[in-house]
Amino acid sequence: MMSPSLLPLVTPSPAHICPFDQACSYLEEAAKELQLDSGLLAILSSPRKVVTVSVPVKLDSGEVRVLVGHRVQHCNILGPYKGGTRYHPAVTLQEVSALAMLMTWKCALLGIPYGGAKGGIALDPNQYSVGELERVTRRYTSELINDIGPAVDIPAPDMGTSSREMAWMMDTYSMNVGHAVPGVVTGKPLSIGGSRGRDLATGRGVMIVVREALAERGLSLAGVRVVIQGFGNVGGAAAQLLHDAGAKVLAVSNGRGGIFCETGLDIPALNVYVAQNRQVLAGFPGSIAISNAELLTLPCDVLIPAALENQITEENVARVQATIVAEAANGPVTLAADRALEARGVTVLPDILANAGGVVVSYLEWVQGLSYVFWDEERVNQEMEGLMVQAYRQVTHQAKLRQVPLRLAAYTLGVGRVAQALADRGLYP
Repeated sequence: MMSPSLLPLVTPSPAHICPFDQACSYLEEAAKELQLDSGLLAILSSPRKVVTVSVPVKLDSGEVRVLVGHRVQHCNILGPYKGGTRYHPAVTLQEVSALAMLMTWKCALLGIPYGGAKGGIALDPNQYSVGELERVTRRYTSELINDIGPAVDIPAPDMGTSSREMAWMMDTYSMNVGHAVPGVVTGKPLSIGGSRGRDLATGRGVMIVVREALAERGLSLAGVRVVIQGFGNVGGAAAQLLHDAGAKVLAVSNGRGGIFCETGLDIPALNVYVAQNRQVLAGFPGSIAISNAELLTLPCDVLIPAALENQITEENVARVQATIVAEAANGPVTLAADRALEARGVTVLPDILANAGGVVVSYLEWVQGLSYVFWDEERVNQEMEGLMVQAYRQVTHQAKLRQVPLRLAAYTLGVGRVAQALADRGLYP
């Protein structure tokens, strides 16, 4: 289900899975379960605002290159828009629109007063110098200057961006309004109003949800076999925290491939090795090289896809051997694969729950920025854990009450809260 007035038509190839169509499919399932009015469904299916901007940049060579940037604002019924800014060659308007919609349900599920947004530029940050990336970021921010703000839309880091880009965004916005505005972005450096605990937040949220799922089975993290696709900000943090809790991390990977060790990887040592070898995993002592495709099919208790969307599909789902799949990435399991896993009794911890730790701590950072009162890391982690555990328990309760899978339970809660707020506020004018 796509809004043709807002999104360009795409003719998918047989292997192509449109992320926006998939997001709408999950929405439609939740709407059917909730028996939502067709008018409400139509409103929730379409982004409220889609902004596409030209981003010209002068390269270090003197060449001028024109990039295309997007910012999709899905719904602000519950509060200002919130969502990451992604720098990746595969960024498309459909992808950004899907992620904005997912962010709406995620915030509602966690009880955070935000609506969903997402932004991005189709570029490979590894192909640009630091100076070029700064010029890109500042120009992109300038083009969006009337569409972002602490009470309007609050960007955050995402794939290909970090606290560095958020500092440039904050500075650009602040220079335009004439004073420092720490609440305009989250994920900033601590020196300019960032929050303690933000770097590990999404990975910590994944660890908490996995821990809770295991506890329901009478298990702890100690000795649990874990496989993680992705060793970046999210996957790397999850690996470290799970290792610290006693889990056995058998394999990890990044865009260059993966490594496997049957007795478990020494994650602290691996972090040192990766830092010294320009993010290359191969060659780590005691490990063997594997591909990303092989990693997804390793025997394990918990599989954590923490990279890109559409990694577990109809083509490989039959070879997945995990008992629990925790979606640390957005949309790593396709709709068809999700149904296949459900039929086999595999528990899928859905992305709008499993990877919500990042937006929770972003919210806490925003609150601190608005109040100019900053907390220590212990308080941040306690606040985040409380919200994550509460949301997990609400989802499992809803799943039992409605006799539905965890994903549909999570969506009924998130979509239902937004729909109720929309009904209560009414339609303007």
